[in-house]
Amino acid sequence: MKKVFKFYKFSKKIVYNRIEKERWLKCACPILAIKEGVEMKTIEIEKFRSGFVTLMGRTNVGKSTLLNLLVGEKVAAIANKVQTTRTAIKGIVNREKSQIIFVDTPGIHKPRTKLNETMLETSFLSMIDSDVVLFLIEATSEEIGRGDHIILEKIKEAKKKTILIINKIDLVKRDTLLNLIDIYRKEYEFEAVIPIQATNQKYREIVLEEIEKNLKYGPAYYDIEEYTDQTLRQLAEETIREKALKLLQDEVPHGIYIEVEKMKQRQNKQGEEIYDIEATIYCLRESHKGIIIGKNGEMLKRIGRAARMDMEENFDVKINLKTWVKVKEDWQSNDLVVNKFKLK
Repeated sequence: MKKVFKFYKFSKKIVYNRIEKERWLKCACPILAIKEGVEMKTIEIEKFRSGFVTLMGRTNVGKSTLLNLLVGEKVAAIANKVQTTRTAIKGIVNREKSQIIFVDTPGIHKPRTKLNETMLETSFLSMIDSDVVLFLIEATSEEIGRGDHIILEKIKEAKKKTILIINKIDLVKRDTLLNLIDIYRKEYEFEAVIPIQATNQKYREIVLEEIEKNLKYGPAYYDIEEYTDQTLRQLAEETIREKALKLLQDEVPHGIYIEVEKMKQRQNKQGEEIYDIEATIYCLRESHKGIIIGKNGEMLKRIGRAARMDMEENFDVKINLKTWVKVKEDWQSNDLVVNKFKLK
């Protein structure tokens, strides 16, 4: 099948498109009702697309940043450290003629604990169940590295529709980018190759349009007002962990996990809605506990303050957050804890 490059007029935008004939599928249900404010409008279901899209890539390649960009809401923790994402986090994008459910997966890395093994299992199982795979790589790569090669082999085995996303294009020249595209084109028949900068809003619509074209026709899986399947409790845990990842020393964050022990909604004296949240930060060693708490409790206060402000902005509600730190030395190999990170 013939393929062409499509060069966009604005700087550094290239999309490599696979041209294929569109087919209209018939459905027993002729229309899909979509709520828009207080009104209802209908869309012919033959023209509505939906499906699951898995983000795959090595650790710290920018998957969570891209997910938040595409969803338009903060659903995944972002930090400049590996293993920021531990579970398969879903983000939902509702468009006029499609619903795209993104699954952000843990980065591919060498497993050293039971938790690491579970994270890898989550990544590959998510890909098997997806309709489209977004394979995210870095523009600074000069060849297909070991981690990217492993992902590529899994994609080949699954024979999934895959869009190659090349992130961080602001760090390389055009010739370097074209050379990298050529290397990957020889390895797999990608539906599209899209160079982007995941922190730049202008790339959002290009990626979404390309994904939409590759989805099957069918109804929405989630209510159109939803943007994630995570509970408020899970979002709170992710927010606290993100702040810890950003503020703590490198050796500490990967040895922590967060558990919200209490979440209760009430009204304050002014009649405002407020959530009382009590959370525990678990760490592996007593020495880590001291670092997390900090001198006179200052580090723990900084983590809590940053998490509270972020939650108030994202949840649009007042937050009363209390945090504690406890040592749980074996949690990375504890089945009761590790099972929380398995694909549901």
